[in-house]
Amino acid sequence: MRVLVIGSGGREHALLWKLAHSPSVKEVYVIPGNDGMTDVAHLIPVKGTEDILDFARLMKVDLTVAGPETVLTEGLADKFAEKGMAFFGPSAAAAQIEGSKSFAKNLMKKYKIPTAAYETFTDEKKAISYIKKKKKYPLVIKADGLASGKGVVIAETEEQAVQAVRDMLEGKTFGSAGEAVVIEEIMEGEEASVLSFTDGTTIVPMIYSKDKKRIGDGDMGANTGGMGAYAPAPVMTKELDKIVYDTILLPAVKAMKKEGCPFRGCLYAGLMITKEGPKVVEFNCRFGDPETEAILPLLESDLARIMLACAKGTLKKEKVEWKNACAVDVVLASEGYPATHSSGEEISGLEEAKKAGCLVFHAGSVKKNGRYFVNGGRVLNVAAVAQTLKEARDKAYEGVSKISWRGMQYRHDIADKGFKRLIKKKKKRNALLLYLMGMELLSVFIWADIFG
Repeated sequence: MRVLVIGSGGREHALLWKLAHSPSVKEVYVIPGNDGMTDVAHLIPVKGTEDILDFARLMKVDLTVAGPETVLTEGLADKFAEKGMAFFGPSAAAAQIEGSKSFAKNLMKKYKIPTAAYETFTDEKKAISYIKKKKKYPLVIKADGLASGKGVVIAETEEQAVQAVRDMLEGKTFGSAGEAVVIEEIMEGEEASVLSFTDGTTIVPMIYSKDKKRIGDGDMGANTGGMGAYAPAPVMTKELDKIVYDTILLPAVKAMKKEGCPFRGCLYAGLMITKEGPKVVEFNCRFGDPETEAILPLLESDLARIMLACAKGTLKKEKVEWKNACAVDVVLASEGYPATHSSGEEISGLEEAKKAGCLVFHAGSVKKNGRYFVNGGRVLNVAAVAQTLKEARDKAYEGVSKISWRGMQYRHDIADKGFKRLIKKKKKRNALLLYLMGMELLSVFIWADIFG
């Protein structure tokens, strides 16, 4: 089949790479793409919904896949549906689950999907009055609409909370995304992400992952679009997997269908694993970035077939299988990111990173005269797969060490927390084993003493 992907970032490069290796795919196109994607796809320089539709019709594209959330909330899936063309991604109505945090929170409240307590405001005075009545901090202040993963402020004090509300509602820090704000009680625990394939009825979770949003090591500094990810997430267990499926994923799909906007595509649930159990931080209507770059290298099955089944409502018939391995993805960003960032610096070492066994996905680069240059905030993703999380981490950072440009920045601790959790789990298992062995030995001595 012929497949078209919409988007231009690292997530889209990972999707293209995986689709290009699908046995059922013979041609892959991307609109608009970036120069680093030419190894797996044809870049198509068209703009606008009508041009995209015309291209898909002209080239007899069998499946179109949306990368970014914006084209989904703007209704690209609906346009393809009107033409009877297969599309992987939700309708504009279904994409509200990400496009409007108040929609998502109200949905969860109505269908009893576990999440943090919240209130939504459009009036600044009412929002501030609500804050002044709250005594428990921190509070989470969220812009209601799309803000590229940056519209969240964790306010440690009343003053910070009030300022965040004023910045969003009055100062328009996030433009139209901040015309309403959601104020949430903070949830304590460890985060995890679960991306799922769904055709509106059946839902199939992918391998759980963990991303790192802060710019600096130790989760310090400003929020970003994501600085790295790893999979599987050690915080998850088989018991938690079942709880998430039964109380969050399946109820969410059923709720969307009942509300008259069935969700087809990739449903992303950002989770907090609390003492009370898993709760939803937020839903997204598309593949996560950088989670995708860590998850897809672990997929064994034909991605194109799975996506087409989601579009056609036949997901139940598809096998979705995964490698028994681990993956780590490290994001390389330009100087100044996530604020204003530099551009134009030459990138070196790309081939050396690949020779080290890493996958390199381009997000913000441009090619001139056969050489690559910085052209964005998040520039590259360096991903590696290995049998253990430690091996995958070490391999990824070996790849990172081969790449350089002036001002390049990245986190040095991607997957460290997961690795420490695994060590802790191993110590507990060993302690339990020693205890059981000791109890068995003690019973032998007791029996020997009795019957000796």
